[in-house]
Amino acid sequence: MWGIVPAAGRGSRIQPLAFSKELLPVGSCIEAGVERPRAVSEYLIERMITGGARKIAFVISPGKSDILEYYGAGQRGAATVFVVQPSAAGLCDAIFRAAPLIGPDEDVLVGLPDTVWFPKEGFKTLPARQLSFLLFPVEHPEFFDSVVLDAENRVKEIEVKQKDAASNWIWGAFKLSGVIFHDLHALWQRRNRSDEFIGSLVNAYIASGGRAFGVKAGQSYVDVGTFNGYRAAMELLAETREAPPSWRGARETLVPQRGEVRP
Repeated sequence: MWGIVPAAGRGSRIQPLAFSKELLPVGSCIEAGVERPRAVSEYLIERMITGGARKIAFVISPGKSDILEYYGAGQRGAATVFVVQPSAAGLCDAIFRAAPLIGPDEDVLVGLPDTVWFPKEGFKTLPARQLSFLLFPVEHPEFFDSVVLDAENRVKEIEVKQKDAASNWIWGAFKLSGVIFHDLHALWQRRNRSDEFIGSLVNAYIASGGRAFGVKAGQSYVDVGTFNGYRAAMELLAETREAPPSWRGARETLVPQRGEVRP
């Protein structure tokens, strides 16, 4: 199983940084008895590996050699490869840069490397050989891509950052078969690669007869791409006991801002 990590974005909402936003230290972990900072993208990698991924494809821009240096030796037994996206041309363009690597008989996991979400086992709740989205409840769906489901949990529509969204459930990650991955890629090409967001492409896929499903198994979701989101992630990790003992119990009141979700 593949995991695709789109990591070519500029991270303009949290600049200036002296490194790629995907390597922003968020929390820490213990290795061989020693505590070290943890890059925010490690949370997604951990969840992909927990979900069954054994190959991770990082999609990076030409200037992000620090990500190659950080992950080049592999991660927790998963092999890593790196694909270049020449310019930040949207999520669809980033994901499909990995198309030559994906076989039709393989499942694919996709997530965003500047987010922290729970439960860790979220990818395991998504069925194999389908297109399915891991959904999270939020207070401000207009800042995200909300997902409208029917009574059988089939996706009716994905509302891309839409005011007055009809659903407060947003997608935070998704899983699909290699066959569906290549079907989406072909549809994107037929649409002249005009879709920047995965939501608009999936809407076209559904309109053409395709099916997608939503799984409401998400509990907490934080976009770490803003300073308020960064602080919210630190608080979330403290609440879930993923922070060092010195952080636990330290709580502050944070007002949700664009790009963040309180659990």
